Amino acid sequence: MLSDSLAGKFFNKSNKYEFIMLGLSNNQEMSVPLFLLFLVVYLFTVVSNFSIIGLISMDTHLQKPMYFFICNMSLIDISYSTVTTPNLLQLVLKGIKIISFQGCMVQLFFFNSFGSMEYMLLTSMAYDRYVAICHPLSYHLIMNRVSCLALAITAWGMGFMAAFPLSFLISSLCFCASSEINHFFCDLTPLLAIACDDTSATEYVIYTEGVLFVFSCFLLTLISYVYIISAIFKIRSSNGRYKAFSTCASHLTIVVLFYLMIACLYMKPTSSYSLDEAKSLSVLYVIIIPMLNPVIYSLRNSDVKEAFKRLILANY
Repeated sequence: MLSDSLAGKFFNKSNKYEFIMLGLSNNQEMSVPLFLLFLVVYLFTVVSNFSIIGLISMDTHLQKPMYFFICNMSLIDISYSTVTTPNLLQLVLKGIKIISFQGCMVQLFFFNSFGSMEYMLLTSMAYDRYVAICHPLSYHLIMNRVSCLALAITAWGMGFMAAFPLSFLISSLCFCASSEINHFFCDLTPLLAIACDDTSATEYVIYTEGVLFVFSCFLLTLISYVYIISAIFKIRSSNGRYKAFSTCASHLTIVVLFYLMIACLYMKPTSSYSLDEAKSLSVLYVIIIPMLNPVIYSLRNSDVKEAFKRLILANY
């Protein structure tokens, strides 16, 4: 824990200038192992996601709507991880991380932006799978280049738009209660915990956006999969059912992981919410899942595995 003198040094300036990140743990013996672990995970996340983007861009067999969305997902995962992990690495290594007020607000804005983009992109991918399985004859007509581009642009644009009001409201608060953020990055809940202003308007916007974006995206994804599963069960041959399900297995796995983490992090009653517990779950949410996405798409997708084989054979 920070000494009182160090905390006091920045307390008076925290409202306008600086915050102090408390990080994950005060155990100095674990700093080097944790640093190496998070560094390896981050490098793997960046390299694997860029590999997926490069593979899809080079292989003509993967020039399909689903892989166009996977490329966007990989780019978001790289950005999402980059917003938080480098700060975490510095925090773990040094033990104390001082971040400026402006830097904290920028991090909060981009973290919320990329998170919102992921909801909408996962929903677009669910719609793509719905059209492919429930309306296969019209698939290429519906999921054409223009519609895919429109869905991707909407996801990116709405992500930034959703993050703006939250960042504006948070930046308008007074943080005189403390300069210490009990987290390893600037997130909504730990910032609200140290605000001394009335946060009811901010909490209302968080709730409203949660309904408009998170719940609506989850509901649309759920409805898509109800129709998808219903259509799969109508296929007479077991081989046909297996092929149909395998086309959406990777996406369904990511959806389950993503929304499970969201539920554990942000949908708990306030009385049982613990910032220390939230920090541990956030590691899974913002660091581990972006690493798992390319692994799941590679291992569970036969087209991607075949493309890797073609790439390897072409170089030998």
